[in-house]
Amino acid sequence: MNALKRLGSVEWPPSRREVLGWLRTHAVLVLALALLLPAAHAAVVPLSLGLGPGTVTQPADETTYVSVQGFKKGGEGNEKKPTRLVATTGDATVEWRFEGQNLESFWFYDVDPLPNGNLLVSTTKPDRTMVMEFDPEAVEPVWTHHLPINDTHDVARLPDGRLAVANMREYEDGVSNDRIFVYNRSAERVDWEWRFRDHYPNDTDGGFKKDWTHVNDVDPIGEEGRYILTSPRNFDQVVVVDRTSGDIVLRLGEDDDHEALNEQHNPDYLEREDGTPVFLVADSENDRVVEYERDCGDADPRLGAGTPPSECEWDRVWTVTGFNWPRDADRLPNGNTLVTDTLNHRVVEITPEGEVVWEFQAPWGPYDAERGAVESAGPAMADRDAGGTVAVHGGADQGPQSRYTVADAIERLGAGTPVEGATGEISRRYAHVEPWIRPVWMSSWAALSAVLGLLLAVGWGLRRVVANRRRLYRTVRH
Repeated sequence: MNALKRLGSVEWPPSRREVLGWLRTHAVLVLALALLLPAAHAAVVPLSLGLGPGTVTQPADETTYVSVQGFKKGGEGNEKKPTRLVATTGDATVEWRFEGQNLESFWFYDVDPLPNGNLLVSTTKPDRTMVMEFDPEAVEPVWTHHLPINDTHDVARLPDGRLAVANMREYEDGVSNDRIFVYNRSAERVDWEWRFRDHYPNDTDGGFKKDWTHVNDVDPIGEEGRYILTSPRNFDQVVVVDRTSGDIVLRLGEDDDHEALNEQHNPDYLEREDGTPVFLVADSENDRVVEYERDCGDADPRLGAGTPPSECEWDRVWTVTGFNWPRDADRLPNGNTLVTDTLNHRVVEITPEGEVVWEFQAPWGPYDAERGAVESAGPAMADRDAGGTVAVHGGADQGPQSRYTVADAIERLGAGTPVEGATGEISRRYAHVEPWIRPVWMSSWAALSAVLGLLLAVGWGLRRVVANRRRLYRTVRH
């Protein structure tokens, strides 16, 4: 009579040998169940992070608008990771919110304040992009317009009312047609377009593919919006295109030069008081915000002076580390910077020294934040006699940024060793991927524990099936 039969009979307690035999057989299952316990606890006592204030030591003097991307897969929304627009008060409390499900939107991306006080919002639906003017007083769209293009992250208004559009994922017959273009909404026509394949080597970033450039930003700059600032993310570059000549007149970064930029989002164009061009960039895959100044030696660096990109360099004058996949950074008139810290699910205002003075918790996956004027409207760091490299610090203790995660442990494991570079890269990748697949109510450690527990349980089950295959076969036969 084996141990299991003894356990179910009146012969109790079983012998020491029988108990050890049962444990040897079921040790993996016991370990799997133990690993699943943190996930079970999280299901009963879930992590929670709602919209609302974090640290606020300097209340904002204007409304802050935040677009929250949310998460959808296969066209199905995740109730725990909703897409929405949110307006916050000066003390970072919610003034109003508008849910993406009201428009059946997949994602909310760029949001721009308009001169009339309304907002221009980019959102997506299956196989098309929707642009809308949104009235923040009525909390409803004024108008909506659909474009037959996919996953557009940014649409901006030109001074004459036409729309500049960043058009990614245009791929047909093995050729990329990614472009930026100017759209006349009244006439429903494209008035101007600029295709990346006509201005870049076609083997850039490994050659044409469905998402070749991932161009994620388009900002009209200069007089009457003559120039377009754009961001081909997959090329690790920020460029300014002259709509009159079609030339690239400013260029920061180059493909795979990740010391300069690594798959950035939402760059802003600023100028020093002497007219020197400045780029403020959310350097997403490097988990930092950076500011660069153009240096052309004895030549004139100013936009419109005609000095070609090949004769100039860019000096990084300000770096703030410690974010998790930031996707927007705007300079405020007071000299602070508003940063969308996407995978820490928050928007923060930081000083030049990196101190958080205003914080809004914005789950799930905020994309853009605007306060006051469109994009950046504040001074360059050089004009404030500031700069250098600092780490973001401060902020509420209850936010994701304050939790010790699996990615943190991976990075710490390799710190100061010959594999520091490799573990740092693994840590960064893990930190950027895991939040998209982990339930929001579960911690990073509980999620890893649950995955390991499930794998062990499945492996144990398969092993038992194989070990008892003959008995199972006889049972099925009879």
